Amino acid sequence: MVGNQRKKVIIYTDGACLGNPGPGGWSAILTYGAVEKVLSGGERQTTNNRMELKAIIEAFKALKEPCTVEIVSDSRYIVDAFQKSWLSQWQARGWHKADKSPVKNQDLWEELLCLTGSHEVLFTHVRGHSGHRYNERCDKLAQDAARALEESGEKKSDEINGITV
Repeated sequence: MVGNQRKKVIIYTDGACLGNPGPGGWSAILTYGAVEKVLSGGERQTTNNRMELKAIIEAFKALKEPCTVEIVSDSRYIVDAFQKSWLSQWQARGWHKADKSPVKNQDLWEELLCLTGSHEVLFTHVRGHSGHRYNERCDKLAQDAARALEESGEKKSDEINGITV
């Protein structure tokens, strides 16, 4: 950091799930000037929203210092949670939505809030599958991560909790 200038990092993210729940993948591309860092991973049994959150969490974990960060995501779930102050409302209601039902993925929301605390963060929505270069790359990486998990030996029959249906 030079003086009070923070580095400006743009992070593009996406999550994918083969079935919901099912094998899932996430990806993030961090850009700082001409430098790119690509991250991806997945989980065997998860949901799309969890993968969307995980992509952003892992991207923030990769930052080494406080930055000005723009998150570019096609997930309305995440962008709206920040832009429309859903998170602060959920917290004020003890992690319950307006209809009094519990907020899903509270563990990941809390982790994300902790990670964003030292950064200046802006969330920007981009329409998915609309030709946006980085969004398309993130989508492919997330899909590839999910497929790799699906193909790595997980049963492909209709099995739920060990019971074939």
